[in-house]
Amino acid sequence: MKFEVITLFPDMFKAIKEEGVIARAINKSILSINTWQLRDFSDNKHNNIDDKPYGGGAGMVMQVKPIRDCINKIKQANPNTKVIYLSPQGEKFNHKIANKLSNIDSITLLCGRYEGIDERVIEKDIDMEISIGDYIISGGELAAMVLIDAIGRQVSEVLGNKDSLNDSFTNGLLNFPQYTRPQQIDGQKVPEVLLSGNTASINHWRLQQSIKRTKQKRKDILALKDEK
Repeated sequence: MKFEVITLFPDMFKAIKEEGVIARAINKSILSINTWQLRDFSDNKHNNIDDKPYGGGAGMVMQVKPIRDCINKIKQANPNTKVIYLSPQGEKFNHKIANKLSNIDSITLLCGRYEGIDERVIEKDIDMEISIGDYIISGGELAAMVLIDAIGRQVSEVLGNKDSLNDSFTNGLLNFPQYTRPQQIDGQKVPEVLLSGNTASINHWRLQQSIKRTKQKRKDILALKDEK
């Protein structure tokens, strides 16, 4: 699976390319992340890619031409790439979307900055807008890394096992409590059922704990399940 990232700050992606699960998948040639410096597509000597908004107002707006030229360049090699703009106006990202996108061979992520991008790019060049939450961050780079990690770990062979099937949200519930050695510390004990060796009892306990934890911490998730 290929991730093409259009950004003004390609060095920000060194962390996800060099550390952790995604980095290991890159080393195994399961995933790839290519960053594209948008300023390389500027048509002026100062490498500007933004300008003042028509109608006035604060801030600057990213221009059509450099973005469109970059997208077209990417599409020369990946004509079917799905172009996603990280935007506060987009569909809110969740596990279901991550799982669906993990089946796509190539995804292009456009990282906005300033006051956003010219609307004509959204109208003509963008396939999907995605938001990672109802809050403001300085640009789309961090959001893009969230998508890469969440989508990438769903790709077959990235984790090398079925651990992701037990993660929170995979079944619409939060994950059950986890414990490891020692069995007792500072008066706190591991639940007896987990020491029993009875798989059926353990699975039942874990399901009940997941339901209980979701009711306590994320009632909104249960509400969404009821709506469906």
